[in-house]
Amino acid sequence: MISLLRKELRSFLSSIIGYLVIVVFLLINSLFLWLFDGDFNLLNAGYAGMDSLFVLAPWVFMFLIPAITMRMFSDEKKGGTMELLLTRPLTDTQIILAKFIAGFILVLFALIPTLVYFYSIYQLGAPVGNMDIGGTIGSYIGLLLLGGSYVAIGLFASSITDNQIVAFIVALFISFFLFMGIDSLTSFSWLGSAEYAVKQIGITAHYNSLSRGVIDSRDVVYFGSLMALFIGMTRVVIQSRKW
Repeated sequence: MISLLRKELRSFLSSIIGYLVIVVFLLINSLFLWLFDGDFNLLNAGYAGMDSLFVLAPWVFMFLIPAITMRMFSDEKKGGTMELLLTRPLTDTQIILAKFIAGFILVLFALIPTLVYFYSIYQLGAPVGNMDIGGTIGSYIGLLLLGGSYVAIGLFASSITDNQIVAFIVALFISFFLFMGIDSLTSFSWLGSAEYAVKQIGITAHYNSLSRGVIDSRDVVYFGSLMALFIGMTRVVIQSRKW
């Protein structure tokens, strides 16, 4: 499993894909947070905080993470190396986890440079350090869990097709539906007393909860369950090739 994980990381870092994803993520966030004059600009917020990053980043991740994951299994299928991969002395779960962890590490690599934003806002506070550090830490944890969920969704999408574009579109659709679609359903009055239950199915309620700096075990369990669900579905798809 470790050797496959290293192979996946090398494939990202030895090509332009991994670096391009990280650069695009940082470039988009930097432009909106520091240069463009608008609601996301941190300097226009009037207080020392990074709320804009944690509002913008999920949308950027929604497009970039499917771009990372779309080739993970679809490329193996199209290149005819899927059968060779499955004959290695690894279980299906180990293969999937190796690819998942590789994608998650790349997400982590993309987030680490944003700590420069945190340091800058920390220094710009009046007095220095006058910012909600607990809320910021909670938001980073939420963003990591959200990124992991997107990776798991992308893996599943990549496992059901040998076309990378189709895998990208499917992952984008599922991610968007879980992030915004379910939350939008709660605006309909016909849901009645079921509104709260429906809202808890979506990502937004749990992500926003973590962004307030309160690490609620229910939110962590939700994201863990979401990742486990799509990893499990990916395993079913991979195993179906043997039936």
